[in-house]
Amino acid sequence: MSAREQFVLVDRPRPHVALVTLNRPERMNSMAFDVMLPLRDALRALTHDNDVRAVVLTGAGRGFSSGADHKSAGSVPHVDGLTRPTFGLRSMEVLDDVILGMRKMHQPVIAAVNGAAIGGGLCLALAADIRVAAADAYFRAAGINNGLTASELGLSYLLPRAIGSSRAFEIMLTGRDVSAEEAERIGLVSRRVSPGELLDTCYDIAERIAAFSRPGTELTKRTLWSGLDAGSLEAHMQAEGLGQLYVRLLTSNFEEAVAARKENRPAVFTDDK
Repeated sequence: MSAREQFVLVDRPRPHVALVTLNRPERMNSMAFDVMLPLRDALRALTHDNDVRAVVLTGAGRGFSSGADHKSAGSVPHVDGLTRPTFGLRSMEVLDDVILGMRKMHQPVIAAVNGAAIGGGLCLALAADIRVAAADAYFRAAGINNGLTASELGLSYLLPRAIGSSRAFEIMLTGRDVSAEEAERIGLVSRRVSPGELLDTCYDIAERIAAFSRPGTELTKRTLWSGLDAGSLEAHMQAEGLGQLYVRLLTSNFEEAVAARKENRPAVFTDDK
């Protein structure tokens, strides 16, 4: 097993159920490319595994996924010789592939949110078909706290469809934390359970789904998402990503946010490079 493959584990805890675990707990399963590339590949393999009827996605340790890795982003393939803006576009495509890949999987995907789901980690949870949260989990749209936009990886598309526009606007524009209790109340997750019950609860849901007709579940998943899609998620993600890159590359706000956290002071955003 390569170093990258160790960051994403695939198990079969029950018949016809696959468990995918983000396995970099020391970094709270942040979305470094060394984690996202094997995740993308694992999901691609599972969608074509006809023995698997439902997939559970979770994180090792105390975090589901803490979003972007600000210390060790990892390496992106096929980018030699690219300028910084084009490198950014190619990097964005890797992450887009994960979100879109979850939507396109034949099997329903259940997010077992065991801890923090921050920024891109919140997007990852929202890309799942069903979300179940441990009682100590929490959610945050973190981009706005980092001097960037809160819109990334489909978040401004998926969150309003999950909880309604007013709540989504407030959560994304304030960057505040949403507890598991609130997440259950507003429909961000379908259930809140004790941490010790989380995986078994998700396995029970997965087994119930697996007992039904395969084309029935596949077509139900497709029609549910198509009914929610007023436009194209893929096109929306491209617009989101370009906006995020614009702010990231043309201002020093992100660097200021990182420095302020290290220095334990409020960030001062100036909106210039």
